[in-house]
Order: sequence, then C-alpha cells, then structure tokens
Amino acid sequence: MNTIPSTFNEYQIDRTILGGKQTNPNSQLDLSVIMLNSSGSHLKGQYLENLLNCGVSSIVSVEPNAESYSIEDVSKRFPNVKFLIPREKTSDGVLINMSMCELNTKYVLVLRDSLHIPAGFLSRNLIENLMKTDIYCIVPRLLDNNGAGVITNFSPSASRGSFKMEPNQTTLDGIPTLYPFNFIGLYNRKKFIQLGGFDYTIKSPYWQNADLSLRSWIWGEKTVVTTKFQLSYIDEVPMEDTKPDISYLRFYLKNILPRFKADHGQFPCFSFPLFLFKSSCGIFEALSQFREAKSWVGKNKYRFQRDIQYLIENWMELK
Repeated sequence: MNTIPSTFNEYQIDRTILGGKQTNPNSQLDLSVIMLNSSGSHLKGQYLENLLNCGVSSIVSVEPNAESYSIEDVSKRFPNVKFLIPREKTSDGVLINMSMCELNTKYVLVLRDSLHIPAGFLSRNLIENLMKTDIYCIVPRLLDNNGAGVITNFSPSASRGSFKMEPNQTTLDGIPTLYPFNFIGLYNRKKFIQLGGFDYTIKSPYWQNADLSLRSWIWGEKTVVTTKFQLSYIDEVPMEDTKPDISYLRFYLKNILPRFKADHGQFPCFSFPLFLFKSSCGIFEALSQFREAKSWVGKNKYRFQRDIQYLIENWMELK
C-alpha cells in the first residue's frame, strides 16, 4: 500500500487542463465551483451558464474522459471555465484535490452533474452569510428526484467496540454531521488544504470521504448541515458502498485508533494486537500498515484536538 500523504496534493496524475484563461465578468462572490461530471450531459452548457450568472468567481469542470464529447468546442464557448480531463482512472477525492489547486477563492462548492442546477439557484446573500461562519464544510439539504429528503445527517456511535456512522432523519439548520454525502458541500478552501485534502491511498469513495471528514472533526474543525440551501437529484440517488475493506483499515488506523492525551494524539500502548485481530490480514501486512499509520500520527500528533471517544460522547455539544 502506498505511503500516507504528509502534505496536500503530493500525489499527481496525468491530466489535461483546457480553458479558464478569462475571468467571469459576472463574478460577485468569493466562491468557486468544482463540477464533478459522470457523463457528457447535454445539460452541461446550461449548468455552466447558470453557475456563471449566479456570480461565482470561477469553475473547474471535471470531465469523465476526453472522448465523451468535444471538450475543445465547449471550452471555446466558456473561456472562463477550466476543464480538467484526467488521463488515467482515479478517485473523486484526488480529482477534487487537483481542482482545489486551480482555484483561489475562500470557499469552493463541490457539485455533480447528477444534480438539478437551475438559473438563480445560488442566492448571493445566503452564500455570503454561510461563508462568514468560516466553518470547514457546510452541507446543503438534498432531495431525491421525487422531492423526498436525502439523509445528510450522520452521527458517530459505537456498538460492540466498533465505530459506526449512524444516519439520522432529523435535519435542522446548523446540525453537525460527520461527512458530506456524495462529497457535495461548501468547503473552506484554506482549511481543506491545511487538513491535507483527500488521501489518495484510500481507494473506496466512502472511506476516502469519511477519512478526511472525521480527520477534520478530530483536528478541531466541523461540518454542519444547512437547510437554507437546497439541491435535488435528477435521477436516482447514488448508493454508498459502506462495506469495510482494505480502505477501511487505513481509515481505522488514522482516525479510530489514535487517542488524545494531554496535548497530542498517539497510538495506545499495545494497540497492534487489537489491530491485527481486526484487520483479518497477515501479520506482515498488518504490521506494515500499522507502522505507516503510526508514523503519520506521530508527524501530525499536535494537530489532534480530540479523539473518537470524545467525539461520540460530546457530539451534540459540538454544534
């Protein structure tokens, strides 16, 4: 398994970037947008136009591949939009990391082309008020294609010694949530970079998202849901693959196993036997992963402000 990154965006892939040489003449907000595209949607042009007219400063449109449609033609139509085209398969987290490097606004809104993005859907006053909070990540209220609410509120719990991220139907404005569903959210760009961004060594989208989000909580930041900002899916809501796998082990080592003592995070004494039991892999592989994560925790030990036990016991007080 690859080394856990110690700095933001140290992992690079082959990609092409087109356009973005002109600024948005309608720019009114210290806000950029990262649009994650899963296909060459015929709605792309309308979505980009709607976003630009809302006054966002800049847009990075992440394309699924260069062959889905004529990127060059679209980039000429929208000279103030950057089109990022990966030349190799990678995760959404890595694509978001790379897109963040192309932007310089205070906040960045991560969207998907599976969402309905109508004209005027961003209120300038609303977005400016949300950005004034300086919160790391603000998650919009999400609806499915029938208008029913999608769960965006997740809280920490423990059951029989295992950590759980429990979905909750309750959605109140400002309520804390462990992570942004489907990566959709309003991110404080500076804090995102300071947290190290998404870990490219975690391949599962669910655990990659959970890793950065839980790290942000443990390192003193927070993620909340707002009911003042709402988005809806065009088609079926994607199902998250939450099954524990090799990605979960890295998530567990970085976020669940460390304990906060006095002023720093550390692995508890004699914690390797517990990890070996949980890992269900060979002793040499388990030892390699354990040592790698222990080294990472050591490098970042003074970033820790709390641990998972504190988070579970004091969750609702962290609002």
